[in-house]
Amino acid sequence: MILEIDNVELSFDNKRILYGVYLKSETGKVTGILGRNGCGKTSLLRILFGSLMPKYKNIRIDGKTQKGKLYGTYLAAYLPQHKLLPNNLKLLKAFRLFNSDWGIFTKTFPAFDKYKNIRVNELSSGELRVIETYLILNSNKKIILLDEPFSFIAPIYVEKIKELIQIKKKESAIVITDHFYRDILEISDSVYFLKDGYSKLISSKQELEDQGYLNLED
Repeated sequence: MILEIDNVELSFDNKRILYGVYLKSETGKVTGILGRNGCGKTSLLRILFGSLMPKYKNIRIDGKTQKGKLYGTYLAAYLPQHKLLPNNLKLLKAFRLFNSDWGIFTKTFPAFDKYKNIRVNELSSGELRVIETYLILNSNKKIILLDEPFSFIAPIYVEKIKELIQIKKKESAIVITDHFYRDILEISDSVYFLKDGYSKLISSKQELEDQGYLNLED
């Protein structure tokens, strides 16, 4: 499956955010997005998913324009920046809702086994992010959109999630954005840099330096 988006026009309070963006993702590959705060990374993921409607957009799957929202097709799963699971939800119920196996999860993340019977609001921000990212990656969707999955997560868990992404990309097109540019460069097969409303395909850390990104974000 090949996912593409272009012809996007998005403005907030008469300020143009996105207007020259092209992005391509496909099954078997991870597509990374980098850029400074406010450049439109989250907006682009939300537009792809269908939870944000710009003035214009053209989303295509295998060359066919998608008229409806991707979330309505059940092809896509989206990890937002904000909390995904409600506070009072028990973890075991969350795993049942996502058709995910708690036992398989704790084989990868054994330290979480003690949390089997607790609720979402009893977890730290980092622990919750691990669980939410895992559930989205295991949702069996053809398109996976991840907005800052590494935020607040301990380095050991970041590495395990990166390993899981490499496994899951075999069956899904994965689009990921995060402020940890080293992780994005390492895990992505292609990386787009957003600046001044446009997207630019980059291939190295040097190109990020040339754009002035690392001087501000490193």
